[in-house]
Amino acid sequence: MAKTKWNLDVTHSGVDFSVKHMMFATVKGGFQSFNAEIEADPTDLTTADIAFSVDLASVDTRNEDRDNHLRSADFFDVENNPTMTFKSNTIEKTDENEYNVTGDLTLHGVTKQETFAVTFEGTGIDPWGNEKAGFGAEGKIKRSDYGLTWNAPLEAGGVLVGDQIKISLQIQAAKEA
Repeated sequence: MAKTKWNLDVTHSGVDFSVKHMMFATVKGGFQSFNAEIEADPTDLTTADIAFSVDLASVDTRNEDRDNHLRSADFFDVENNPTMTFKSNTIEKTDENEYNVTGDLTLHGVTKQETFAVTFEGTGIDPWGNEKAGFGAEGKIKRSDYGLTWNAPLEAGGVLVGDQIKISLQIQAAKEA
């Protein structure tokens, strides 16, 4: 298959995250608004060009007060830093349909190199004749690396919000006609 452009199918895709809360529980959330630019041969991602952006104001943790706090200057500061972006630099095949995608992640005005484990899930034709491809991606970042350091100490020791953020993407894309 040749390298071609793939358009993100946002209704069949998701960007989710999880973080430790109070040192022992996990809080999950996601983003409702995001976009991707993908140019690839899905059967060999080593030559792909991948760019991803997330509208940070679209954060959804199923708790309005927490979402508003995440949008504030304590965390994302969406007024000054409305998006998180990722642009791939190198892609290494690690196994059949498995890749390490390394690139520049920009969050809160800071850009750092991060690596995500990406799985090519396959392709198929939908009922309307469109070719679709599926991908999954997993990664971890330290929020403190991006200046996201707000926290609250706990009476028993430790802190309210963990530093490590797990990120998970489920992507369905349509081959551009």
